[in-house]
Amino acid sequence: MLIAADKFKGSLTAVEVAEHVTAGLRRAVPGLAVSAVPVADGGDGTTQAAVAAGFAPQRVQVTGPTGVPVTATFALRDDGTAVVEMAEASGLQHLPAGVFAPLTATTYGTGELLLAALDAGATSIVFGVGGSATTDGGAGMLAALGARFLDADGGPVAPGGGPLRDLATADLSGLDPRLAKTAIVLASDVDNPLTGPKGAPAVYGPQKGASEEDVATLDAALAHYAEVLARAVGPEAAEHALAPGAGAAGGIGYGALVGLDAAFRPGIDVMLDVLGFAPALAQATFVITGEGSLDAQTLHGKAPAGVAAAARAAGLDVVAVCGRLQLPQEALTAAGIRRAYALTDLEPDPARCMAEAGPLLERAAERLARDFLV
Repeated sequence: MLIAADKFKGSLTAVEVAEHVTAGLRRAVPGLAVSAVPVADGGDGTTQAAVAAGFAPQRVQVTGPTGVPVTATFALRDDGTAVVEMAEASGLQHLPAGVFAPLTATTYGTGELLLAALDAGATSIVFGVGGSATTDGGAGMLAALGARFLDADGGPVAPGGGPLRDLATADLSGLDPRLAKTAIVLASDVDNPLTGPKGAPAVYGPQKGASEEDVATLDAALAHYAEVLARAVGPEAAEHALAPGAGAAGGIGYGALVGLDAAFRPGIDVMLDVLGFAPALAQATFVITGEGSLDAQTLHGKAPAGVAAAARAAGLDVVAVCGRLQLPQEALTAAGIRRAYALTDLEPDPARCMAEAGPLLERAAERLARDFLV
């Protein structure tokens, strides 16, 4: 049995999911051979998944999204591969409960985290983006890496996406020279452009506390930012604004494409490669995947869909576990998932379901084993 599940957000890490599923399976089938590859799709939890796969955790203090210092972790492997998760430095979890900063939150700390990876000897970086508190187009990140963003008076533009409306000139010539020698992969499950109806402010701004007026301000500011960057580095900056992934994590994808020469790849595809999923899959006869909510978003590049596609290509059966299930069986079947076991089928109260996710998951896994293995 191979367990390749993502976290249950707010309840269990991917590692904990695997532990509880294993315990439940072995209640029904004592001594069952089980292996686990905790997975992630580039969003929050990506560093934890890398550490579970054998990467060494590296902790550093960086600037949080509101300017308050936070402790962030990246993961490093002996071959020089680093996994850097932007949410570790600039994620929503670093905001005070219920307090957002849609116009002023900065990705500066993410740039500092990338610098720390370079200082630690990283020669290739998997840059996972998602779960951000920011909509600054990656300007803060690039500033931490040596870029300069100046207003009409020649002073630095204030942090955040809103102040980018005051941007007059951009200079990327001071970016850390090590970046040019470092292969950087932008890993994201988001393929939105930078601006417009499907851009970062319009689609994801409200999740970060942006009002309708804030969304309009941010959209105009990021469009202006792209225009200034096009004057600074050439027309490719305008092309990158329309590219898939540019709108990821409040537009940090755009900053990575323009300033870091990053290559965009679907996050789950990158992470399955990095985490050693293929060798584990080759040894498996049955696969269990899952995440907190199996819903329409799952089908668009989330971890369970990527795991199921790879397992189906290998001719293996796949079942899923989840906190809640919001997909009909036809959609599951089309995604390569034979059946899904939801914790809400065992405990309909959402609050109790999250609080007791571990024991409930063991019960669901025991039921799964009795249905498929006994």
